[in-house]
Amino acid sequence: MSPPSWLTPAVTRLRTANPYVVDAALAALVLFAASLQWIFPDEGDDKLTWQGWLLAAATALPLVWRRRAPFTTAVAVSAATCTMAWYHAPPPDVVYGGLVVLYTMAAQGKAWQRRFMLTGWILGVVLTMQHKEEPMPFEYAFQLLSVVGAYGFGMLARVQRAYTAALVDRARRLERERAADTARATAQERARIARDMHDILAHAVSLMVVQAEAGPVVMRSDPARAEAAFDAIAETGRDAMTQLRRILGVLKEEEREGGARRLPQPGVAALPGLIRQVTESTGLRVELRTDGEPRPLPPDTEVAAFRIVQEALTNTVKHAYASSATVALDWAEDALTLSVTDDGRGPSGPGGGHGLIGIRERAAACGGSARAGRGPEGGFRVVVRLPAGDRQAALG
Repeated sequence: MSPPSWLTPAVTRLRTANPYVVDAALAALVLFAASLQWIFPDEGDDKLTWQGWLLAAATALPLVWRRRAPFTTAVAVSAATCTMAWYHAPPPDVVYGGLVVLYTMAAQGKAWQRRFMLTGWILGVVLTMQHKEEPMPFEYAFQLLSVVGAYGFGMLARVQRAYTAALVDRARRLERERAADTARATAQERARIARDMHDILAHAVSLMVVQAEAGPVVMRSDPARAEAAFDAIAETGRDAMTQLRRILGVLKEEEREGGARRLPQPGVAALPGLIRQVTESTGLRVELRTDGEPRPLPPDTEVAAFRIVQEALTNTVKHAYASSATVALDWAEDALTLSVTDDGRGPSGPGGGHGLIGIRERAAACGGSARAGRGPEGGFRVVVRLPAGDRQAALG
């Protein structure tokens, strides 16, 4: 339960104040309340003595240490109160110090300490009232309700403190989880950008190397063809630089805007342009075949399909020494199966190099699979299956 708005500043200052100052002020207040019998004496049989006042002071002064040694303070105040009541010097009308230590024990003490103090004070009140001359029934109720009420308020404070600590712990845990999610998302985005940059550079450099090797060979015999080769090198380089600028530009925007924006990436629809570029730049004959009804894919799957075909064709140009290749897209209800088959020799190593590893990683990132090996009629073949998802998810 929160305090009223007009009381909130005072409560905040009280909670942040020096504990010794607050507890010393509380002890002084309790001492003043316990001294009222001596300040305003009434007519009665109880004699006011200085020993009695010292016992009253003993029920108040230990409260200065109530938060540093709660159980020791409670024992000291309890002993002083019992002694004061036993010797009738005079007995306290209200056990002010006892109410404070009961509240403190309920709020801060261990379970056995809380039970011990509550039981002891209830028995003490009953025994004290038994020895009092002509006790009134309401005095029993008043003393017992005071003790139980102080203990109850302390338990409420304990529960509220535990609830606040749980909320703070939950907030910190959520903050750590949020930071971990952000770090994971950042790592995934960096890996995606690294794959894209690898694919762009590997593809562009492979085409440029092929043209650079062919240019000097035909420079004297066929100047026009040599000129076309060098034009293709320049065009490929410009295209690669454009794509890299777009990636790096969006990367800077993501850093400024918290990663909210992403680069528009090429998808399945851009495959004819990719195949035309490879054919014109390298002379490799590439055929595109489509089976089934094409349909929109999730954005990440669109990018993965394009980059996988790009990497497979790059491997063909670099390693296969092939004269032709076929890109086949097989559209099914729940998946897109794409294959790239060439008539070359394929990679020499069993692992397939970094290119095939990147293909497998891209497929796995989309929930798909990839395999590579000899084609049914020789050459080399890469087959990748990518989940298509439902149409609404792809469009949304």
